[in-house]
Amino acid sequence: MAAKTQDMSAILKDMMGAFPVDTKAMEDAFKSTATLNEKLSHVALDAAEKSADISAKWTKETLTKMGDIAKVKSEPADYAKAMTDFASAQAETAAEHMAAFAEIAKKVQMDTVELMMSAGKDVAEDTSKAMKKATEDMTAVAKKAATAK
Repeated sequence: MAAKTQDMSAILKDMMGAFPVDTKAMEDAFKSTATLNEKLSHVALDAAEKSADISAKWTKETLTKMGDIAKVKSEPADYAKAMTDFASAQAETAAEHMAAFAEIAKKVQMDTVELMMSAGKDVAEDTSKAMKKATEDMTAVAKKAATAK
């Protein structure tokens, strides 16, 4: 009876050893996640840089146009015209810059979706490989257990 118990312990040990606790798979998953995070960070940082460039350009243009308002005018009506011109120019500039911000947002969205779809495909392939290996390992252990006396 003791020998049978010992054999059963060996079989259980083999079965537990066959469970997919693959450190390489964990390492690969970590590397894949880190790579995805790096790519997503690059997308975000690129968008932030472009947004900062647009904001700086917009600010510089606004300050330049405000200089025209600050100039002394010979007629009181010229002040009103300068303000009207400034407001009109600002509305036009705002539309241009908002369109540029929208393009950045659109690119971020497209790049993010592309990265996530790629990552999803990679995860599905990795999961399929891991499940195939686990099935093969468990089948081998089951066969070994079936033939054990």
